[in-house]
Amino acid sequence: MAQEDIKIVLVDDHTLFRNGMKRLIDRRSGYRVTGEYSDGAEFVANLESLTADVVFMDISMPTMNGDEATRIALQRCPDMRIVSLSMFGEDQYCVRMATAGAKGFLRKDSEIDTVFEAIDRVMAGEEYFSDEMLRSIRRSIREAEENPDALSEREVDVLLGICEGLSTQEIADRLYLSKRTVDAHRANILEKTGCKNTAALVVYAIKHALVEI
Repeated sequence: MAQEDIKIVLVDDHTLFRNGMKRLIDRRSGYRVTGEYSDGAEFVANLESLTADVVFMDISMPTMNGDEATRIALQRCPDMRIVSLSMFGEDQYCVRMATAGAKGFLRKDSEIDTVFEAIDRVMAGEEYFSDEMLRSIRRSIREAEENPDALSEREVDVLLGICEGLSTQEIADRLYLSKRTVDAHRANILEKTGCKNTAALVVYAIKHALVEI
């Protein structure tokens, strides 16, 4: 039996952007756009009839913004995978989208291969963050080493690996540590930051001005 296409829904108030993204996605085997909505309110109104594996959600839209639409959608459909779309200069709103429950963050000027990478990552149960945001996180976390009350140098290295989406074994291999030691560092990081998972770590970094946005 042939594998079903990954179903994509686009929520964006710019028709040209939606049309362009739809054409690019539909050209790729295994992916198909199954719905388009011009704002958050229209998307929410059609939740019951929605067929989607991944939703690309614009942040700034008329009637209802992306963060509000995301929050409502996940209250009704907790397993929905929503990826935030932002223009240059809108990265500060990613905090609201992460808090609302978005699984990924993508800039609208990203290459199309990056779009498919984001789809595949969230479909695998992971979070996805753009290279620009990860670079900012890495830079800011290293600067935090200067604060004696912040993470230790080794904890910073482990956190960098976590933010890059590396597995425990991959982090251990990179740092020449045992998996048990990496797990211990991860536990300390979560305790110090009060975070529960990778997405929460990124949100924490942004909220506490560890990340430049």
